[in-house]
This record gives sequence, C-alpha cells and structure tokens, in this order.
Amino acid sequence: MKKIILSAAFLYAFFGKAQNKSANEFKYLEYDIQKIQSLYKSNKTSVKEVVEAYLKRINEVDKNGVQLNSIITINPDALKIADSLDHLKAKLKDKPLFGIPVLLKDNIDTHDKMPNTAGSLALKNSFPLQDSYLAKKLREAGAVIIGKTNLSEWANFRGKKSTSGWSGLGGLTKNPYILDRNTCGSSAGSGAAISANLGIIAIGTETNGSIVCPSSLNGVVGLKPTVGLISRKGIIPISSTQDTAGPMARTVKDIAISLGTMVGEDKNDIKTVGSTHFLHKDYTQFLTLNGLKGKRFGYVKSITNGASKKVDQLFLQTLQVLKDHGAILVEIENELLSDDVHESSFKLMVDEYKDGLNDYFASLGPNAAIKNIDELIAFNKNSKEELQYFGQEFLELSAKSKGTKDENYVKAVKTAQEGSQEKGIDLAMKKYNLDAIIAPTTTEAWKTDLKNGDHYTFGSADAAAIAGYPSITLPMGYIDELPVGISFFAEKWQEGKLITMAYTFEQMNPQRKVPQFLSGK
Repeated sequence: MKKIILSAAFLYAFFGKAQNKSANEFKYLEYDIQKIQSLYKSNKTSVKEVVEAYLKRINEVDKNGVQLNSIITINPDALKIADSLDHLKAKLKDKPLFGIPVLLKDNIDTHDKMPNTAGSLALKNSFPLQDSYLAKKLREAGAVIIGKTNLSEWANFRGKKSTSGWSGLGGLTKNPYILDRNTCGSSAGSGAAISANLGIIAIGTETNGSIVCPSSLNGVVGLKPTVGLISRKGIIPISSTQDTAGPMARTVKDIAISLGTMVGEDKNDIKTVGSTHFLHKDYTQFLTLNGLKGKRFGYVKSITNGASKKVDQLFLQTLQVLKDHGAILVEIENELLSDDVHESSFKLMVDEYKDGLNDYFASLGPNAAIKNIDELIAFNKNSKEELQYFGQEFLELSAKSKGTKDENYVKAVKTAQEGSQEKGIDLAMKKYNLDAIIAPTTTEAWKTDLKNGDHYTFGSADAAAIAGYPSITLPMGYIDELPVGISFFAEKWQEGKLITMAYTFEQMNPQRKVPQFLSGK
C-alpha cells in the first residue's frame, strides 16, 4: 500500500478550518451597535433574544468547543435585565447603548451577583458594595453587562516572567486566530472575546499597553483615552498617574459611540475634575473621512529596533497606503522617551500600587476577604495555584515601599511626566508640526509559554501611556494569519482627532478579519 504523506501546512489548514466552521455560525456575527439597534427599532428581535444568543455563543465557543476561556463570570441576571429593557423600550430606545451586550474586564466593580476579582483566587468571592462609576454610566446608557472577562492577573503587575492572559482564577485565555498564541495583557479576555464575537463591546483597562496590545494581537480596535477622561473609581488600580479604562470593539464607529457614554467628571476621581471642557458626550461627530489627506504623521523609523522584519515590512507598506491617501509622512529622528522616563514610570507604579490596592481593599468594607497588600501576598504564598507559573515580585516590592510617601516618589512622577509630555510627545508634535504620531502597536502574537513567560519583543504604547495621553490601535494587516495593529497617538484630550484618523484609515484600508480558531498544533 502506498504511503501517503501530508504536509504540516496541509494538516494545519485542513484541521484548523474543519473545527471552525461551526464556531462562526452565529446569527449576529460581526454585528455592530447600529446594526443590532436597527433590529430593535424595526421590531425584528428583542433585547432578550439578542442577549440570549450571545450567552449561548459564550457557552459554545468560550466554555465549550474551542474553549477560548476569555470570560470568567456570566451575569446571572443578564436575561432578566434584557427582559426589563424590552418592557421599557419605548422610553429607553434612544439610549446610545440600548440593548447592547457589553463585557467588563474583571477588575471593574459591579454591584450585582458578579464578584470583582482581578483574576485572583483571593477575591473569588469578593462582591463590591457599589457599582464603579463606569459601570453606572454604561447601565444608564442602556447597556446590558453580560459578563466579566479574564485578564492577566492583577493587570499583569504581580511578578516577573508572567504569561499574559493567565490568571489563577480564570486560567489561560487563548488567541481566537491561532489558539496556541498569546492574547497579550492585561485586557486579554476583553480583546479575545470581542474578536470572537462574544459581545459587541468590551471595556479594558491600561497602565502601559494593556488595552492597545491585546487589541492588536486579537485584531480589534482599542482606545486608551487621556487619563482623566473616564473615572477610575471602583477599578482595581495599579497607578493613579497612568491608569485608565477604555473601550474595545470591532469597529471605530463602536468605539466612538461607546466612548461618549463613559466620560464625565467624578468627584471621587480627582483626575477627572475639570475634564468637562475637553470631553464630548457624542464622539460620532468625529466619524468623518478627512483624517488622512494633508495630515502630517510622524514615525520613528527604528521603532522595532530590528525585532521583527515582518512587522517592519508591513509598516512600510502601510506608510505607502497612508501616502497614497494624501498623508504627509515625517521621520522622527530620536526615540520619544529616555531611559530615565521608563525608570521613573516603574518607580511611581510601584509606589502608587501599594496605596491604591490598600484603598481598594478598604472600599470592600469590614468583611473584605483581603484587607491589605500584605494579606494578599500571604494568601498567594499559601496557594499552589497562584504561584505555580510565576512569582509576585512586584507585589512584594510595592509592599516594602513607603508608597506615595517615599522621598523619591514626587521626583519620579515629575521625571516621568515631563519626559513623556513636554520633552516627549508635545516636543515631537511641535518640532515636526505633526497631527499625530504613528507606529506598529506591537508584533504578531507569540506562542504562549507558561514556563518562561511572555516572549514580548517591542511595543509602542509607552509614550502615550506614561504621558497619560490618548492612543488608538486598529488592524494594520496580518502576518502568518495573525493580526498586527497600527497605533495613532497625539496630545492630551485629542480623542476626537484620533477617532477621525482611525476611522478614515479603517474605511480606506479595511483589515479586520473574522478569526478562524486555528489549532496551531
């Protein structure tokens, strides 16, 4: 009998596609906010039917089937909430997020039957005493919060050699494009879930790259707003200087619609005080097609430092696309940030982490399972599951610090902010007369390695993250079936301008592909 030899490429393609046909048989595949709401307005479906369909898809794709593992908790009252919206449809139908299934990263407080865990077994049964300001705003806009997404535990600031997308409580989130690839952190579950059509929008949080990186690796759009645009009250913190929440979606339009529902001054978050003059209740006004022609985009030629020739090549191709649509490209001579800025950013994060966590634990009341950072460290030491892959060096470093009372804390904040703002982004924007700075967001997804941690080579999130300035990423193209994003960032409060640029790029050069859940084996 003749021996038949099948190539690895053939097996990869055949078995990958064979298992995925049913995974993408979904009534609302790639639907956006507008398309879902048009069904409501024409009475072709109900909120309850839509929410039920998404919950069924989560069960079939996330919990079973390919087992994406992007969602930690399902809201047990989701159908009840949906049914109540159907009964109030006449009064609420014009709400911007009416009947939209929304997923929250599991470090955002909700006062309901869902705990808020940061992915930690220590907070498995931790139920906040009130909604976060953000959750409250989303509910007021008509959203149905259907669940909480998995994340890199403690927003990826627990210990060295961590694996993005893994948490002690939630396990490992898989990349929906190729399942053995990483999702990046820390909003890993939010990125993977939205890419896999498990919700319409998700909320992530970022201190440095945790919205834009998972958006890039999972082929979706992610906006990291200016720090102070969205309240952080009720969100488990790392850094009061750099933390922000932000929307993740499959289209720029959905980013614009959802962003307007989240913004606002909150007296309990001092960073938001005074933001009213700079925010917009409706960011859809920026969905125009004049975001490329005549615009000056600066880029650092050595952005990847040779870390990825394939990313370099894709970015050069994208620069030509921008040029073909009338953009003016300007090469920036030097890196935007100095080593001192990076070091100071890490210093302030360590100091603010201690105070922020202790304040958050106090907000949980006298019956909180964990009451301070020292108790958290002790819990982890006594848990086989928590420390099975990597340690908690960052927690321990923070616990030993004096917090924001450290004598070098104020200096660290000043160095980080001046170096990233006046001497960083602001300086480059003024010197080169730029409308925005662009860069590849990061590389394509690497193979997940629980033993050795992330194989992360470069990213462009640092400048905007440390400065507290806005950035937006969206698909730029694909490398070996894996998405790679392009980031646009600019000065403080310039979300509208960035939305226009991203929307124009998206419409002129659409790159979003539905993931096929390839095995990668």
